Amino acid sequence: MKTIVAGAMLALFALSGTAQAGGDPTGVWLREGGRGTVRIGPCGGAFCGSVASVEDPSSPAKVGQKVFYGMVPSGENNWAGHAFNPEDGKTYTGSMTLSGNRLTTTGCALGGLICKSVHWSRVK
Repeated sequence: MKTIVAGAMLALFALSGTAQAGGDPTGVWLREGGRGTVRIGPCGGAFCGSVASVEDPSSPAKVGQKVFYGMVPSGENNWAGHAFNPEDGKTYTGSMTLSGNRLTTTGCALGGLICKSVHWSRVK
């Protein structure tokens, strides 16, 4: 029983430490231009984001598809991990930066030589 309680306490501690990396990116975010939303939340001691809605049903992005994963704290209001781009089917080194109700996600290739950022606004 002590092992179960200790395991539960460690899991809660890991999640609270992730959420307290400055701000908290948990929530639903609208992509600039209104092209869709992602839902970001804790997963396995990190943050992950999945497509919550898409404006264009012919888009390669599908609801429920994981597009951000393994995002761990890399500074105050910053997380680093991986970003999947449904448009080209590739996974990139990714980061998230939170500033109030604005989130900037960045995916980079070639060791950071080529990067693309997307801005998001918190919906809820």
